[in-house]
Amino acid sequence: MPRENEAEDTSLINNDPSMELAANRTSLGFERTIMGADRTLMAVVRTALALIGFGFTIHTAFQKLAETSQLPINEDSPRNFGLALILIGIVSLIMGISAHVRFQRILSARQARLSRLKLIRFPIAYPAAPTFAVAAALLLVGLVAFVGILFSALRG
Repeated sequence: MPRENEAEDTSLINNDPSMELAANRTSLGFERTIMGADRTLMAVVRTALALIGFGFTIHTAFQKLAETSQLPINEDSPRNFGLALILIGIVSLIMGISAHVRFQRILSARQARLSRLKLIRFPIAYPAAPTFAVAAALLLVGLVAFVGILFSALRG
């Protein structure tokens, strides 16, 4: 899909076809790198989702079993284990989001430098990825689950 200013400029960079090809390859390399960073963030989201979901499930399931006295365990054990898993999921998500943001900034700076040097013709604008929105939403859900379990333990 051509960008707006791509159709206007049909001249070669420095009238050199090899320079034009190298610039196009570099631009495509940036696009592949962006997609790789998004896939990495998706992996972090999947891992955090599993940890948060499993932590919440363990807390809830074992709490119900303890209430019916079918499982002779310490009341605090399932809550503590569930909270630990949720906390690990939250921390991994925070680390993944911050690494993603840091990497995107570094990549944008590199691309801007190459664009100023006229080594790439069409800089790519990085739109906010849906993966980032999902990561932020999951972080919020994880925090709410953690605080909810913690406050329910303090009340009861």
